[in-house]
Amino acid sequence: MFVTAGELAGMLERGEPVTLLDVRWSLAEPDGSAAYERGHLPGAVYVSLDDELSDHSVAGRGRHPLPSGAAVQAAARRWGVRTGVPVVVYDDWNRAGSARAWWVLTAAGIPDVRILDGGLAAWTGEWASGAAVPEPGDVTVAFDDLYAGARKAVTADEAADASVLIDARAPERFRGDTEPVDTVAGHIPGARNVPSTSLLRGDGTLLDHDDLTRVFDGAGPKPAVYCGSGVTASVVVAALASVGVDAALFPGSWSQWSAESARPVALGE
Repeated sequence: MFVTAGELAGMLERGEPVTLLDVRWSLAEPDGSAAYERGHLPGAVYVSLDDELSDHSVAGRGRHPLPSGAAVQAAARRWGVRTGVPVVVYDDWNRAGSARAWWVLTAAGIPDVRILDGGLAAWTGEWASGAAVPEPGDVTVAFDDLYAGARKAVTADEAADASVLIDARAPERFRGDTEPVDTVAGHIPGARNVPSTSLLRGDGTLLDHDDLTRVFDGAGPKPAVYCGSGVTASVVVAALASVGVDAALFPGSWSQWSAESARPVALGE
């Protein structure tokens, strides 16, 4: 699920084919295109999380509804993704954008997608500026409905029935002390708080296997994960996958749950 900056540099130095996707996104700056054009890995193509990894025409599925597989295929071909060529995705904020891209692409059935461990800050090689214009790709996705794709996605009802449900948001949002984005504060009753940022070291790289295993102790073999809108929860799903746990994503997450007035809300620890 992850590749180190050194491993990626080695692939590029050896001339191995790889498609690089820059998925810069944050709550404060959802459009990372300007930052991308100021500087990015050579050959990397900018991917808009809001416009290309979400489908805002879908109602009732939260702030970042999943795109269709057909939309993913069309976008991936624009980015130059080719059959048999590995893809490396990266970002500059807590692995949120790259994990979302990893989840969406692999759920659609595109294999060999990896997250740059440590993100852009880990890269010590050359940089490029402006916008890369790749040759069109030829990749074909295997699934049009990502809820029935190669990765497990659950509905709100299925999340409510999950034996283990993980909330990937910051502790203060989980407790309901504050809610800067959604209209209702709190969490899904029974959820356990594992902030996505708690899985990263100070330099932004993923904790090692033993530390992750301790963090996820008791999570069981098939937990479900949510966050605010299905973005940072993807970081937790990727981290779980790295230690052999096949977790499900609740894409609508708290933005969907809290918008449905009949859903129960819990506060505190």
